Amino acid sequence: MKTQTLPLASLILALAALPLGAQTTATPTAHHTTTAVHHAATPGCVKLPELSPKIPALPASAPCAKILYTLTHTPDTHLDYVSPLVSPEVRADLAGQKTTYSLTYVDTVLGTGALAQPGKFYTVHYTGYLPDGSKFDSSVDRGEPISFPYGKHRVIQGWDTAFEGMRIGGKRRLFIPYQLAYGEAGRPPVIPAKAELIFDVEFIAQGDEMPKPKTPPAPMARPLNQKPITPPPAPPAAKPATPPPTSSTTPPATQPQK
Repeated sequence: MKTQTLPLASLILALAALPLGAQTTATPTAHHTTTAVHHAATPGCVKLPELSPKIPALPASAPCAKILYTLTHTPDTHLDYVSPLVSPEVRADLAGQKTTYSLTYVDTVLGTGALAQPGKFYTVHYTGYLPDGSKFDSSVDRGEPISFPYGKHRVIQGWDTAFEGMRIGGKRRLFIPYQLAYGEAGRPPVIPAKAELIFDVEFIAQGDEMPKPKTPPAPMARPLNQKPITPPPAPPAAKPATPPPTSSTTPPATQPQK
């Protein structure tokens, strides 16, 4: 089955209302508060979900997966009373649910360049997969990385917080829950509802300004049957031929004698 891909504009970036969206960050559930739980003191390994064999296997030398951070959404309201007439589904919706999720990562290559700094423009290569192995977008396939301002809410929340601790030249696999990606609705038909996303990212560069494209657009080719705008210069006009000079020693023609 042919893999459907999202164009770059509709997948990650949202610069100037860009469509790599990741156009908008995931919308939190209404009436919820968020508490971040950092795991700096417990950097133990975590178990990864089972992935499709279509997704490239991690290098054998890669370290174990770790949690970058965990978020918990807790309802702001408490259900004090509910009638027996209310269905369990409505009761659960009224009460709200406490949900906890984490952004998990594996550093496949440790970079040797500068440490990632907040507020910089990051230049990144990436390939995105769904858990079933579908590749939905890849800057690597296009041969052109993307750039975005880190931490400025121009990409999905998972991207806006996922490069902590990386150095230039580093590569990382990200496991982004749907709450930090495209939310409950997803982005049909390519990104399903509540879809976890797997990204292989490479941190190429960072700077204070948005980098300019490396390759300027090629000039429009001129059709073969079209004359050039400026015609070539005409060849110099040939000088008129002149008869050879008459010699003074040549006798004039004489009339025949009768």
